[in-house]
Amino acid sequence: MAKKNIHSDSLASLVEQFAASLDDLLERTSMERARLAVLSAFGGNGRGVPGRRGRPPAALAAMAAGRKPRKKAPIQLCPVPGCKNRAAPVFGMVCSKHKDVPKAKIRQYREARRAKKSK
Repeated sequence: MAKKNIHSDSLASLVEQFAASLDDLLERTSMERARLAVLSAFGGNGRGVPGRRGRPPAALAAMAAGRKPRKKAPIQLCPVPGCKNRAAPVFGMVCSKHKDVPKAKIRQYREARRAKKSK
């Protein structure tokens, strides 16, 4: 049988240690790059700290999930004839100027608007 050389054993162990440390370094580097790519896709600043707190915007979350982003509902205007102000839920879907108008009158205005639209 041939004798093993002490130098070849130490060289082999040295190569194995180098390969293991190189593998570890490559894995850490690739994970860091992937993390930064995900952060930048969701609005992060690229330094590992998100640019904003909380959930990502709905459009980004929808794109990440493969869905179309949700479209905002159209602006609803006050139903009082001639009024061009926005309706607010806090005032019962009328503007702040017409919040004291009776509900029965508002209902009549809405019905008149629907009837005019359907013609």
